[in-house]
Amino acid sequence: MPDASVGYTVAPHETKRTFHVVHGASFFPAMTRIVGTLGPKSRTTSTISGCLQAGMSVARFDFSWGNSEYHQETLENLKTAMRSTKKLCAVMLDTVGAEMQVVNKSEKPITLQANGIVVLTPSKGQEASSEILPISFDGLAKSVKKGDTIFVGQYLFTGSETTSLWLEVSEVKGQDVVCVIKNSATLAGALFTLHASQVHIDLPTLTEKDKEVISTWGVKNKIDFISLSTTRHAEDVRQAREFLSKLGDLSQTQIMAKIENVEGLTHFDEILEEADGIILSRGNLGIDLPPEKVFLFQKSALYKCNMAGKPAVLTRVVDSMTDNLRPTRAEATDVANAVLDGSDAILLGAETLRGLYPIETISTVGRICAEAEKVFNQDLYFKKAVKHVGEPMTHLESIASSAVRAAIKVKASVIICFTSSGRAARLIAKYRPTMPVLSVVVPRLMTNQIKWSFTGAFEARQSLIVRGLFPMLADPRHPAESTSATNESILKVALDHGKASGVIKSRDRVVVCQKVASASPARTLVFDTLLAALPIVSPSSSSTASSPTRSSLRPRTHPSLPPSIPASTPTTRITPPSFSSATTTTSLFPPHLLARFHFEPLTLLLPILLPPPP
Repeated sequence: MPDASVGYTVAPHETKRTFHVVHGASFFPAMTRIVGTLGPKSRTTSTISGCLQAGMSVARFDFSWGNSEYHQETLENLKTAMRSTKKLCAVMLDTVGAEMQVVNKSEKPITLQANGIVVLTPSKGQEASSEILPISFDGLAKSVKKGDTIFVGQYLFTGSETTSLWLEVSEVKGQDVVCVIKNSATLAGALFTLHASQVHIDLPTLTEKDKEVISTWGVKNKIDFISLSTTRHAEDVRQAREFLSKLGDLSQTQIMAKIENVEGLTHFDEILEEADGIILSRGNLGIDLPPEKVFLFQKSALYKCNMAGKPAVLTRVVDSMTDNLRPTRAEATDVANAVLDGSDAILLGAETLRGLYPIETISTVGRICAEAEKVFNQDLYFKKAVKHVGEPMTHLESIASSAVRAAIKVKASVIICFTSSGRAARLIAKYRPTMPVLSVVVPRLMTNQIKWSFTGAFEARQSLIVRGLFPMLADPRHPAESTSATNESILKVALDHGKASGVIKSRDRVVVCQKVASASPARTLVFDTLLAALPIVSPSSSSTASSPTRSSLRPRTHPSLPPSIPASTPTTRITPPSFSSATTTTSLFPPHLLARFHFEPLTLLLPILLPPPP
């Protein structure tokens, strides 16, 4: 928990240092995050590497199509791409949810003409044709009535394509639903999504197929997020969380409630309270709502998410880039307005899954977001956020808001936050500072009486969906984090990391949030040189306590780091300032445990583990 806000002025180093950084020269292409859906057009290692370089920070795996083996192969390619690009990426599993489908076994194109009649039937043995469409749900006839609107289209359709079918219910006969065709369309493929507008469908939010995928593929890969499709009530989230809690390894997995229909919007407040974040599925919402109402619900939902400090994700922004290299002017404006409205992330679906230009799409969206962030009214937003919190503020909320205020006042280039759970860093990011927030996650060794494990991996990756929040993972073998000397040594690595990536330049100011002993003051200190500001305790100190040596304050090499990673050169010894004092350093973890522990949870975090000086 951060207990002080400290400002530093960074001076140039005389000795050149090389670091294994997350994002290289383009560390922050944009503060707004980008979620990319991986699929047929974006599953090779080279394409995924390009997506990571372009700015994708979360990879979405949609189980509405494809099997576990297919997605596992894609995930292995993602891991390879992360190692080669040295960029971190979180994993999101998207459930099927209460989805109805039209089944076309022959996969032959089906052409339907406007003003014609077509029958939707639950008889799966029927062959799909222009007169009859077999569906996967037996209860449709009980759910709809005359005059209801139904849309049928290819996966991730909007209802406006020539491959989308618009139907109006004219009659219900037994289990069959007779519909009038409102537009001419051609359906091509094996499966099509069926959406009944503003109709409650009696299907579970978390289906048996979803549970099987989560308990097998999800547990195996320790997924970071679950996108809970068709979330309609808070109880849907509670049931999903209860299911995850029984899986052990996924107890920390965050649930992103996907709002796809009017029913979800009606219960939005209660869903937001239970979920870890919200995904506004604007494709389905655009079908379920009148077009003129979509923007209003979008702005309202984003505002509520922002004030609650929970990530909000928008979908369907550049549909035209599925087939074109450039977005329309309206789409570019839509992306910018999403940023100005407070969206944490933009989710790309069909644009990267089956689109022709997945890398270019991510890059284009990132550039638009970066431009919009330049004109974001942070001052107005900050005042609204503080007013919404009210008084008295909690201790952590007060520190977070004060850190952001201080960073803006001193024109800091970055805020560095020490955290173990990630909550403090997320609270800082909640106030939308104009500079990036570098979240330094300090791992802790935990046990459930059966096995030992490190916390921190989930917390670091889950930061990748929060706007303006960028994670680092401290070496778990550092001395105890309660010692000021250890905190300063980790801070030194974080600052060097920022300098190597181009975020921090000479003479820049940096605001640091970290615990200072047991006190919790808020103070700003400005130093002329970086090294003079960072205490390095001499081993020859006259203190009777056992003082850490210079080498003990350096981050140690992680056992899984490949030998090819460049190491940095040592810096010139600097006499510590008078405010520093020798502190007894004790090992955070018993040596016999470290000797046999393989650090498996950190394997995926190689891109953010920084190597030490030799």
